[in-house]
Amino acid sequence: MNDTRLKMMEAIARRRMVAANYNGNRMMLAPHLMFERRGDLFVSALNLGKNWRSEDERRLGHFKLDGLGAPEVLEDGFEPLPSFEAVAPREDDALILAI
Repeated sequence: MNDTRLKMMEAIARRRMVAANYNGNRMMLAPHLMFERRGDLFVSALNLGKNWRSEDERRLGHFKLDGLGAPEVLEDGFEPLPSFEAVAPREDDALILAI
């Protein structure tokens, strides 16, 4: 297992926020689940830096693990989104780990 995968699994298991580089930006993520899609690993996470019009609009984005650089598991915890369900996004995705 690579370092990014282990850090994201720790963050999901402990409900800790993660700081990571993605597409050239440093992001603060609240990872809710990890899944596999066609052999690639993804994490579904709330992007805490995104501006939402309302709290009800907030939703999880899917981030390919290969695209996450320099991840750091932070001591800051988070509460899952009220609408969160621990299921893979698509029927053919394989759930690896969820909070």
